[in-house]
Amino acid sequence: MTSATSTIVALATAPTAGAVGILRLSGPAALEVGRRLAPSIPVEPTPRHAYLAGFVDAQGRALDEGLFLYFRAPSSFTGEDVVELQAHGSPRLLQLLLARALEDGLARPAASGEFTRRAFLNGRIDLTRAEAVADLVAADSESAVRAAAAGLSGALTERVRALEEPLRSLHADLEGVLNFPDEAEGADEDSEARVQALRARAEVLLSEAGQGRLVRRGARVALFGPVNAGKSTLFNRLVGEARALVDDEPGTTRDALEARVEWNGLGVTLFDTAGLRETPGRVEALGIARTRELLAGVDLTVLVLPPGTSESDAERWRAEAGATDVLVIDGKCDVGPETLGAPLPRVSEAEAASDAETTAGGTLPPRRRISGLTGEGDGGLGVEAPSLDSPPRPRVSGLTGEGDSRLGVEAPSSAFPPRPRVSGLTGEGVDALRESLLSRLWGGGTPSAVALVSERHADALRRAAEALSRAESASRLSTLEVVSGELALALEALGELSGTSASEALIDAIFQRFCIGK
Repeated sequence: MTSATSTIVALATAPTAGAVGILRLSGPAALEVGRRLAPSIPVEPTPRHAYLAGFVDAQGRALDEGLFLYFRAPSSFTGEDVVELQAHGSPRLLQLLLARALEDGLARPAASGEFTRRAFLNGRIDLTRAEAVADLVAADSESAVRAAAAGLSGALTERVRALEEPLRSLHADLEGVLNFPDEAEGADEDSEARVQALRARAEVLLSEAGQGRLVRRGARVALFGPVNAGKSTLFNRLVGEARALVDDEPGTTRDALEARVEWNGLGVTLFDTAGLRETPGRVEALGIARTRELLAGVDLTVLVLPPGTSESDAERWRAEAGATDVLVIDGKCDVGPETLGAPLPRVSEAEAASDAETTAGGTLPPRRRISGLTGEGDGGLGVEAPSLDSPPRPRVSGLTGEGDSRLGVEAPSSAFPPRPRVSGLTGEGVDALRESLLSRLWGGGTPSAVALVSERHADALRRAAEALSRAESASRLSTLEVVSGELALALEALGELSGTSASEALIDAIFQRFCIGK
């Protein structure tokens, strides 16, 4: 039998014990093979009708009782005759049913993704919807499920078609002018504007590629910084359980720990890394080397510093992340800097008396000092507060970019913005930190709104956008032949998205990542 005419069979459910197990057949002999397993089914069963039937072996001995469903071509998922046997979910029972289906040689085992591949080859779905089937099976977060479901319903297909159809029309107009100048005279008059609009549309869709990558594999966020800054306690708070060991002794974490969480539907893998310091032990040094390697491969890092860390030290620690985006916070905000051995500079009474802030609206009254933190009347931490009769100072967003700052951090008089304060022990500032991380990772919108989730899609669309950009330049500086050639390249790239111009090798590569039975 050729692959085009053969009947295929496979288990459509996982090979583990469960309530229901499904055996699926597709092809011209699907009904015949199915009736050998369920002989009580009529010769011409009613399509899409569920029959309660007994399943038997080759000698007619009962194996199980379940449901028999028949889908007549072309009104089936694959476009061929399809039969599904829904039995009880015993792995051994399902293996017996599968062996019986293969026994007479009328069917062969299905390859990975072959059912969906036949649906694509028979025109039931395009390539983007076929890939969405595999994405939905592999989805491990709400955003991944919703994005795959949108792809399965044709959301990406419609957006690609909205780009491909006018592009094909423009290409046809230019080819007409080139090959039949008398008949197609004037068809190229607005070609530059049409190319420009198509290029802009392609770039809008391409802009979702980064978000799509996060939806597909989840975001990766690493906590790093000096030893004993509260990273592991914060890690446990963000994860929601005690995954990392916590101790007062510096250097407790010697290897990277990871945990998977889901925030607002987006899957996030959090890493707790070994604390960085200049003179670690031999084993701890190995953990620090692994930390530096990890920081280069994540989407976002969180630099956790002890309260009272100077800005120069903060910049030094920040450099450890290299080119990776860094969010800097003060950990252990429930502990005073003096407790950590890092007191802030004291301010003399003379300096306090002469300290007045000038703003656009005038001069604020001198600030009074807060006592009670160290037992000293003048405030051992050097923390200052406005006079009771002074107007409120402006607030700084710190985390989310909002003007009211969820952490309530006030604008200092220094040139450096305040660092958000977080405590993994008490939970202070953790919710705002989580929101800030999502904002940094995702930007605007919701994780479920993305349509472009595949690296293959992004690559094809990137090549289409680049070809359209070259066509736009050529429409001003070169000939119609060059413009038309670039449009043809853009069409070829979009065809790889929908499958209209996909090579056999590309199709093979796509369906090899499917599971058997899909």
